Amino acid sequence: MLKEAGVEEVGMFFLGESTTVKELPEYIAEAKRQEFPYIFLTTNGTALDEHKLDAYMKAGLNSLKFSLNYADVEQFVEVAKVKPALFLKMVEGIKLARKVRDRGGYKCGLYASYIDYDDGQSDKMKGLIDELEPYLDEVYSLLLYSQANLVGEENSGRGWTVKGGNPGRAGNPRDPVPCWSLFSEGRVCWDGELAGCCFAHDDRFSMGNLYEMTFKEAWHSQKFQELRSAHVSLDVRGTACEGCVSYG
Repeated sequence: MLKEAGVEEVGMFFLGESTTVKELPEYIAEAKRQEFPYIFLTTNGTALDEHKLDAYMKAGLNSLKFSLNYADVEQFVEVAKVKPALFLKMVEGIKLARKVRDRGGYKCGLYASYIDYDDGQSDKMKGLIDELEPYLDEVYSLLLYSQANLVGEENSGRGWTVKGGNPGRAGNPRDPVPCWSLFSEGRVCWDGELAGCCFAHDDRFSMGNLYEMTFKEAWHSQKFQELRSAHVSLDVRGTACEGCVSYG
């Protein structure tokens, strides 16, 4: 279905942590059997071990990226509101990934990104990045997104700089309107819904259900086309994107 629609890259993640799914190696292998040229995965790294990493890479994973969004244990606990030990698991996961890749000779890129919460975050990250850069192919920063305005007001209240849309890397941001991802990316939820936004935590961005129609039909659905048209006209008032791009 995806191949016939012209899809070239498959990401094995959306909302939640995919590395907790025991069938993930099978899904990666199936995507390879379908001859998708590029299979990628983003993870927080806290649930990884050598067995999982070897299984993913052996199945044909082309890229593994870590969300390295915290400079140290203190910031990790403050922002993520989880146990400090998980920060150490995240760091360990990056080092294990490099060990597994080198041992198996796998052709899997290893990357990490972090969020520039404010002007000082890059300086805060320096010590951790210096420690982990030898294990990674690239480390880069992202702007802080409002995530469809689900976290925009909360983060602005912290004094952080929140950007609308999906601006991408900090060094080369994109305008919030038109949102590039509407025209190049689709995200399939666990229940078959094709989401039009990477921050689709609810049904506002549901463009069609793949249990009821093909991917191509959902991709070209009237709802999707109307949302794209609003972006092309540079006027998203009254759409699901209105609150998000107001932070741009």
